[in-house]
Amino acid sequence: MDAIRSALQPLTQSLPTPISKFGISLLGPKCYKSLILDINLSDSTCLKLAVSKTLGLGIIAGSSVVKIPQILKLLNSQSASGVSFLSYLLETAAFVVTLAYSARSGYPFSTYGETALIAAQNVVICLLVLRYQGQTAAAGVFLGGLVAVGWALQEEKVVDMGMLGWAQAGAGILGVASKAPQIWTIWRQGGTGQLSAFAVSWECSLP
Repeated sequence: MDAIRSALQPLTQSLPTPISKFGISLLGPKCYKSLILDINLSDSTCLKLAVSKTLGLGIIAGSSVVKIPQILKLLNSQSASGVSFLSYLLETAAFVVTLAYSARSGYPFSTYGETALIAAQNVVICLLVLRYQGQTAAAGVFLGGLVAVGWALQEEKVVDMGMLGWAQAGAGILGVASKAPQIWTIWRQGGTGQLSAFAVSWECSLP
């Protein structure tokens, strides 16, 4: 182990500044020094932290593409058949509340980054659905309303933490309820239309 440490330390101690700063922000100065600079793999506390942080980043990375198949299918078909705007709207609303609550509570981004990325993809899907339904003006209203709500949820003078806490409590229920319009749309149209198979499996896998 000492031989490996001696071989790696010249590399870990001369990492580019952006990488070392990212490592410090991720692990904290103490664990960064222990695991990266000193290569002390016997530090179980810091190892557990590193594993936890790595898993969190992995989840965020995976979530960054979870709705991409649906976006691509909409773009390729130029049709929103089978895709419920209301379903995505309700899910996005739940995500926006969760994001505001997490950010104002001071939680690390790794704990809610997944939600942020999925919400951003939902916004794109909502805009595409409205566009292909010929409701361009409604797309502008949706985007403006989303920005306004996002701003209001971040302002203590508009929505205090007590109110936001109640909204967060209802966000889970709203997220579950958001699936109902999509199920109804599939049943009414007799098929999934332009809803991607990946999106269907994703919806079914969520509680």
